Amino acid sequence: MQYFLYFPKIIYMEKQRKYTAAVIGTGRIGFTLGFDRKREQPASHTMALRGNRRIILEAGCDTDEQVLERWHRFNRKADVFSSAEALFAAKNPDIAVIAVNEASHLETAVTAIKNRPRLIILEKPVALNMKEGGIIRSAAEKYGVPVLVNHERRFAFDYNAAAEYISRIGRLQSVSARLCSSLRVYSRESESEGSYSLLHDGTHLVDIVLFLLNSAATASGIGKITLKNPVLTDVFMDEEKSGTVRNLSVHYSSEICSDISVSVSGRSRFFSFEIDILGTEGRICIGNGFAEFYRREESTLYSGFYSLAPDKSVRIPRKTGYFSNMIQNAVDFLDGKCALKSDLQTGLDTLEILEDLRNKIVAEIF
Repeated sequence: MQYFLYFPKIIYMEKQRKYTAAVIGTGRIGFTLGFDRKREQPASHTMALRGNRRIILEAGCDTDEQVLERWHRFNRKADVFSSAEALFAAKNPDIAVIAVNEASHLETAVTAIKNRPRLIILEKPVALNMKEGGIIRSAAEKYGVPVLVNHERRFAFDYNAAAEYISRIGRLQSVSARLCSSLRVYSRESESEGSYSLLHDGTHLVDIVLFLLNSAATASGIGKITLKNPVLTDVFMDEEKSGTVRNLSVHYSSEICSDISVSVSGRSRFFSFEIDILGTEGRICIGNGFAEFYRREESTLYSGFYSLAPDKSVRIPRKTGYFSNMIQNAVDFLDGKCALKSDLQTGLDTLEILEDLRNKIVAEIF
């Protein structure tokens, strides 16, 4: 008689460390957008942090008592504080999320940096201007604190698919980026709070153009690129509010494409965000709620010609994962597995372009 001894296979899994986190600013992007049923969720820092098993959300902070109380009702195990100073006096979180309004970025970021969390997640834009952004950078370098800037599209599956696909559309012929909303594009009176779309939403538009162009440059063996030689091609002033820009179009060139147009509308009765990239072999059209990829194929309409046809081989998940992927990038970075996909320098690169454009508007229009 034969006997077989069975030894079950035992898999030893390394216990993964959990990271503590605190959210400073428990308003829209910090918290309440997580209840918008029409948005892809998670859509706020709080919900994205809660959705990651590696993170313990231990504190929230806001100067508005009612806003903070609403957050606390949803996060009972966390402690709450009315100021960043009070938070850091009591807590030492691994991750400090700064989701305050643009005008408070400088003060809050520097306070957080001086308390040396392992990582800061900073809402876009980095600051109101490059002077303030430079102060944040100097503090981050002095105290050795890395900063992840939440330019959310860099983490989304659809835009990453576009970044991978861009090497397949040949040499870039043109890039057209367009943002439409009802918010003023620019006015001097709105500078102190950053409440104008060139800064508030234009940050996303310029950043993702840089992201996609640099993806193409990397695939072509070219170094880091930027947007150069800005030329204002259209400016529409508000007829009722003096000194307010409602429409703006600007033309740029770069090391990899000589025809780049960026348009921001502040008199549209809808919101849209879209980018159209045309290459010699294909095309990418991507924006809020859509992503289309085209490739060169033998034409079905004309003998001896080629046309662009939808590339059905590109599969993108229904959810883009833009917020959850950002938080996962933070965890992976703290684990030492990868670099930050949107660091302080990328945020400052975008801010510098926007500030140069603002200065050009002021010099040529006002």
